[in-house]
Amino acid sequence: IYTLSLHDALPICISVLSGAHMTIFPKILNMMKEKDAVDILLFGGGIIPEQDIEKLKELGVGELFTPGAATTRIADYLKKWVEEHPKL
Repeated sequence: IYTLSLHDALPICISVLSGAHMTIFPKILNMMKEKDAVDILLFGGGIIPEQDIEKLKELGVGELFTPGAATTRIADYLKKWVEEHPKL
């Protein structure tokens, strides 16, 4: 990861099953902001209560998928996001 520019990154997906989602996602968002990488999608999933999903989305996290989400739904979301945000 240190050999590539952060701006060359594809969307970043994090899976959090530990209950630390309100720490991990904001920390990653802050690191991305520090590196001026706000054009990269951060999304993910895990065991996340609905009220926390809303808060994380307000902070700038993309879609969050909970257990049982169909992989086709996740793939469709990612495909649509990439189509709507072409790299220049």
